[in-house]
Amino acid sequence: MQASHGHLPPAYRGIIVTLMLPISAWIGLTGLLLFLAGLVLVRSSGARTRMGRRLAGPPQLAVGDLFDLAQLPARPIRVIGRIRCPDPIVTSRDEQLVAVHRDVEVLLPDGRWRSIERVRATRGFELWDHAGSLPLDAAQAAEPLISIPYVWEGDPAELDESYAPAIERLRMEHGAPRRARAVTRTISVVDRILVLARPEREPDGTLRLVPPDSGFVISSLDLPDAMRLLGGPRRGLLLAGAGMTAAGVLCILVAGFVAALGLVAG
Repeated sequence: MQASHGHLPPAYRGIIVTLMLPISAWIGLTGLLLFLAGLVLVRSSGARTRMGRRLAGPPQLAVGDLFDLAQLPARPIRVIGRIRCPDPIVTSRDEQLVAVHRDVEVLLPDGRWRSIERVRATRGFELWDHAGSLPLDAAQAAEPLISIPYVWEGDPAELDESYAPAIERLRMEHGAPRRARAVTRTISVVDRILVLARPEREPDGTLRLVPPDSGFVISSLDLPDAMRLLGGPRRGLLLAGAGMTAAGVLCILVAGFVAALGLVAG
């Protein structure tokens, strides 16, 4: 008996199902492997993709613009302004800062970096422009501060003598450290900064900036420069990883489409 018009013979439908389902499984597995490999490359690049998405995604407003809004945004936004602080942190080089994050680590014989100092010094300040100002507590900043880091790396013996007890303790427990490094990030009173924050209005009408769940994201760099810094030191790996994850997602979608065609044909 001939197949009715518009329908494949059962034998053909069986062949199509037999071929398409394994093909879709192979494409899906390839996509999954590409996706996972891409994630590994992105992680290896040192990129801070989550912080980059959080900073780049919302709209940007100046401080004074917030006072003109009849209804404040419910989600965090990027606020741009300058710093006014009556009591900044003054360094030995006469820098006036509102935040200093410093991490000192040593490299153990087994290849792990171990922290021997973690400094978080901050001041409250006003984020302002010519149309208004809002208080902000830098102690609630997320890490890392997005600023050009000062990086030193060298022999542990070159560190200040105050680190000697910690280094000696690690030497007794793990062996002599091979290298040391210090990374310092700062926010200066002369910086124009971007702050990821959620604006809120008090019952009396006063505006304030509230940190998102993971803290204020504070950048002393303009957005393009901040995104380049958050992209990590190995941009080639980041781009390769992003490409592989995108290809993996595409393969998985194609696999689902092929499988659906096979089931419909069957």
